Formats: sequence, C-alpha cells, structure tokens
Amino acid sequence: MNLKKNLSILTALAVFQAFAVLPASAQSTDQSETTPVNKATVKSVEVLKKEQTISESDVKSGADTQPTQNDANEEVNPGTTEPPATEVTPVEPVTETETPEAEEGETPAPTPVEVEQPATGNQVSSGTTGGDLTLYMNSNKMMQDGKTYLAGQPMAVKNGVSYVAIRALVDRVGYDVKYDNTTKETIIISGEDELRFKTNSTIYTVNGESRSMKGPAYQEKNTFMVPLTSITQALNITYTVNQSAKTVVLNLNTKPAASFTVQKEIFAGDVVTYTTKSSSPKGLAIVDERWTGRQDIFDQPGTYTVTYAVQDSSGQWSDPYSLTIKVEKPNLPPVAMFTTDKEEYKMGEKITYIDQSTDDENAITKTVWDNNALAFFVPGPKTVTITVTDKHGASDSYTKTINITGETLYSLSDFNQLFTPVGDKFTFNGGEVPAMEKVPYTYTDEPSLLIRSNSPETVNTEGIVYQESSFGQTRFMIHHVNNTGKRVKMYVIATNNNPYTAVFEQQNMGFAGPTPFATVAGKLSIDKWFKSIQTGVDTKKMYILPGESKLILTELNAIPMKEGQVISLYSDTFSDYTLDYNVIMIEENKDPFEALATLPVLDRDGVHNRGTYPNATRVITYDQEVGSKPARLPLGDNSSDPNLEGTDPMAHTIASNAGNFGVLYKITLNNVAPRTLISFNPRGGKYSGVALVNGQVVQLASDSRSLSAPNEQGVLHRTGSFGESVTIIFSAAPGSNLPVNLLFTPLPQEK
Repeated sequence: MNLKKNLSILTALAVFQAFAVLPASAQSTDQSETTPVNKATVKSVEVLKKEQTISESDVKSGADTQPTQNDANEEVNPGTTEPPATEVTPVEPVTETETPEAEEGETPAPTPVEVEQPATGNQVSSGTTGGDLTLYMNSNKMMQDGKTYLAGQPMAVKNGVSYVAIRALVDRVGYDVKYDNTTKETIIISGEDELRFKTNSTIYTVNGESRSMKGPAYQEKNTFMVPLTSITQALNITYTVNQSAKTVVLNLNTKPAASFTVQKEIFAGDVVTYTTKSSSPKGLAIVDERWTGRQDIFDQPGTYTVTYAVQDSSGQWSDPYSLTIKVEKPNLPPVAMFTTDKEEYKMGEKITYIDQSTDDENAITKTVWDNNALAFFVPGPKTVTITVTDKHGASDSYTKTINITGETLYSLSDFNQLFTPVGDKFTFNGGEVPAMEKVPYTYTDEPSLLIRSNSPETVNTEGIVYQESSFGQTRFMIHHVNNTGKRVKMYVIATNNNPYTAVFEQQNMGFAGPTPFATVAGKLSIDKWFKSIQTGVDTKKMYILPGESKLILTELNAIPMKEGQVISLYSDTFSDYTLDYNVIMIEENKDPFEALATLPVLDRDGVHNRGTYPNATRVITYDQEVGSKPARLPLGDNSSDPNLEGTDPMAHTIASNAGNFGVLYKITLNNVAPRTLISFNPRGGKYSGVALVNGQVVQLASDSRSLSAPNEQGVLHRTGSFGESVTIIFSAAPGSNLPVNLLFTPLPQEK
C-alpha cells in the first residue's frame, strides 16, 4: 500500500474518531464494470460524514470467508426459528437522496465504490431477480438481480442473533441513511418511516417508538452492525430463509401495485363501474395508468378479460392486473300472475288464490298482495293485485277482478273461526269472554327456582341489579333497559364459595336484543327459549373451582347495549352446589370481576317486579272434555292462577310475582272435543309472544304484530272430526301484558 493511500486511510480514521462511525457501502468483487445502484447518501443533522471506503483487496469474498466460532450456529435464522423458506412479515422500501456537499474547511471522505461483478452461471442460479436481495450467512457476499456485491463485514451470528452491515444493506435496498451527531444515532429513512440506532444498545426507535432488538448494535472494523430482524420487522420486509443454501432472501420488490373491481352482476347494455386501487411500496405518486379490454358498456353477453396497470413517478410500471368479466344477457323482469279457484263467490265463501308468477331465473324474492281477503262480506266486483320483485329489483304487477254475489255462505264470525290460519288473528266481541265458563283446572309444581331480574327495569346507573344464591334447578329471567347514558354490558357472575368444585350446566337459552323495542325482545327471547328447549343446542357445562368466579349465560354480554336499548333473557340451569349469582350492568370496557367489588346494589323501581320464586314450573293436566261448549282457561290472573310468592333478597322483603312472568306452564288437555277452536285472547293489554302447541312453535299474531285486548284472538289449534289430546307450553313474554285466556270454542258446521 503506497504512502498516498496510507495517508487517505489515516485521514478517514481520524474523522471517525471525531464523529460516529457510519455503515460501509457494499462493493462489488469486480471493478471492471460499474452497476447503477440505489445510492444511500450519508447526512447528519449537524455534521455530515462519510464512512471510510474499504478497498477491494481488504474485502473478503464469500468463497474466502473462514469459519468462525459461530459456525455451529450458522443455521440460526435471522432472529427467527422458522424452517427453510418460511415467509416472515411484509415490506415497502423507499426513496433515493442526493449526496450532500462537504462542509467548508473539511476534506470530503472518499465516496464508497459500487461496482458490479457479472455473475457466473452458478451464481445466477443462487441469486435473485426482480430486485430481491440474497444475503449469505457468515459471508459478506450479497446478490441482487444476478449480480454479486460485497459488504464491509460478513453477515455474522452472535449469541444466536444474525447481524448485517447496515450501510451495505441500505445501499442495496435504496433507503436514505444519515447520522445525528447530537444524539449519536444512525438513522435510516424509508418514505415516512424513520429508524434510529445507537452503538452498543439493544433499543432502537421506529417513528419515535422505542423497540427492543434481540442483540445490541455494534461497530466492527469501522462497520456498523445491527440485527437483521430489527430492519425487516420495522419496515415490514418479507424474507425467506434457506438453511441448506445458508441464505436469507429479502423481498425488495419496488413495483407499484394495481387492481380493480367491478359490480357483482353486469348485464349487456349496463354501465360498468370500475373501482381501481393502486399503491407504491416506495410511497411514490401514481402518475399514469393503462387499460386493455376496458369497455364502459358491453353490448353483447359473453366473457371479457380486462387488464389494468399503473406507473409511478419513477417511471416503473406495475405488473398487469387482469379480471375476467362475465356479461349476462339483459335481465328480464318477472311476470306477475295469479288465478282463483272460481270467478264468482258468495259472501263469506273462502277464496283460494293460486300464485302463478314466473321469472326467467326463478329468482322472485318478494311477493306483495293487495286486497286478497280470504272472503268478502259485501257484494260486488273486487279487484285483487299481486306484485312480484326479482333479485335484481325488477318488478311486475297483475290485477284480477272477481265478483261477489248477494248470497251469504258464512257470517264473518263463523268464517273467522273456521278459516283464519293458525298463527293469525281475527276480531270478535271480547266482551263475551268473562261470561264464559272457566275450565276448573288444578296444577302441580315442579321444583325450579326462578330468579326474576326485572326491576329496576330501566337502569339509570351502573350497579348490581340482582343478587341471589341457588343450587339445583334454577331459571333466570333477565329483562332490563339501559338508561345510563353510556354503552354498557350486562353480566352474570357465578361464585363458588364451597370447599368443593361445583358443576354448572346451562340447559337452554333464549336471548334477544339489544333492541329499542321491549315487546320485540320479549317475544324473541321466549321464541328462542322454546326452540332451545326443543333442540338442546344451547347446552353448556363448566366447572367452578372453590373460591372461583366465572361468567355464565355469556350470550347476555356478547354485545354492548346502547342508550335506550333493552335485552331479554330466559335460561334454565342446574348446579350441584350452591352458587352465588350477581347480575350487573357496567360500562362496556370495564372488567366485570374488578368492578363487582365497588358496584352499588340498585333499588327496585316500584313499578316492575323482581324476586326469587320457588316452584316456577306449573303442570296443568285436565282430563275432562273441553270444547263442546265455550270455555276459557285463565293464566296470570292471580285467581285461578295465583301469583308465585317469594322474596326480594336485596330489599329483604316478601315478593309476589305479578303476572307470573318467568313461570313455565305445561298444559295437557287430554280430551279436547272434535271440531274445537283453541285460541289465545289477551285481557290485560297488547300481547306479543309464542306458544308451543303439540311441539310446534305457534306465533301469537304473526308478522311481528301483537294481539290487542280484549277484542282479538290468535288461532292456536283446531281439532278435526275426532277428539284429541293437546299439549300447550306457554310462558308470558316480557314487555307484554297479563292476564290472558285460552279459549275453547265449538266450530260452526262447514257448508
């Protein structure tokens, strides 16, 4: 090495003793050709310095690299334990910057030489294309686009952590690098991302946020070394590891990306809406786009391929994105049509409507009738209209006129009793009901403890709405409205204060809400409860250790309640030891176990009912004939059906279950006369709910409508020409009104 060269090196070393050492550039192994590369410039917030370049003779080649003490650990992935070729996190490298001028009075450091070496055939096979960068473990060799480059120091493994020369890496990636002389930090900039490193520190920052590395950054022969994963993780660079080849391949694709979508269905002649999406991993602006095969309107049905690509401000085009578009023939609207079994009817004669509407795709999604009464009771022509709509929104209507003569077949009352469908309702003179004979039933009880949490129904503040202890068969009825002004959740916490592990079993579940409508929540909770009883799909079992608390009935706390919303829950449960239950309402983000100790016990509202009631299942079995004459079976009237008596454990008072909400009625009528109408008539106000009749769920007024007291009745069942045994399962729906009557009416003779 000549004197001039020695002086240059000494000068550079003196510079680095005064300022922090910055990373060394990658060099190629052959200086006969120069490869244009993404050059990272070295800047400083206060003083800008270049790291000393290393001559070609001082750089180790991959082939000449000697084994180190860490050779036994060569197959350790860069900070990972993934198998070969394992995909790790994403990335979006960015930007080039200009080289700053030297400050006045100082000697510029030599510029690092970036020289390519044309790769041999063997090197090409192990290298990468498309901008990917291959690093070789325990070697300073790097390959990119089939060309070999050398780093200032080999990729090293220390204590199981893989280190790379930071300057060599960012040169190849194309990031910006600078040095902050005030904080003594080396800085990497990728678009809007900024990474800061300090020598001998395991802490680095990403956009001001401190993160930990698996090993400290360090200096090695004027080269700044950092854990590889600190950069790949911070900048979301995807890489793969090949243990057999001892390589790490960084995915440095810098092409912009393009894609687009169109509407789900396209018909010939429709305007096509193209929704494009494009981005640059380098954060560059998208400046141009090109289409192939695009048409704003496709005149003919068929299959078309449309391709889209974009260009960024550096002039690089994305890979083309293609989409195959299927253009259907134009949609034909449905054809509405119906007929009737006759063209002329008597007053009170049942009309049969036969829907004959069609659609070319058999995709009619909505049918609306107008004036399709089951019978008319005023003579004259009657127009009936049907409107059908297909899945594309196209619709068609058809109107037919039928004639009603002046002759009467059935009166309105007789017709309703005979022909109103099960689950529908009709009007009648409800004033006649109290005079009907009561069915003189008696009942027995099944052991089931009812916990009715229904007061305060409107909860104004966070707190405990119910507390109770129970074992064995227990039924929960929970019905509350959120009026706290916050989004809240409700929980049921079960605590085992026994010295033994307790088994808790959820046998069924009927939960509805949150919803603004109390009657809707009440009806749906009963509906789901009955279906759960039928299917058994909601059975759950858990074990609660001594002293442990667990959340039960977790459907209750699955969704937060907004202001003014109501929830309603019914569930039968069983525990083999006494458990302590707390039903609470708290702000949605609070921990229920932490909050429980500080919550107040809320007082009842003085209007609605709460309490603990034993024997909450009533079994009614009646063997005498019903239906041969008008009769009624009252429920929830506190006379024929007395209120359950219990206690309010929080107020330490006796409680009476007004309306017997939460009571499950199992009614078996073993001798229902032939041709009997069984119907449901509310007496206390509007009612919306369901019942199980012979195992089938029957709506008490379909289409989400309610029954009004006292002049409406809903059809539950009709017997035929022979007597029957009929079983009815019923429980009062929250939000509705009691008492109610089951009516038994002899059917008129059919004509």
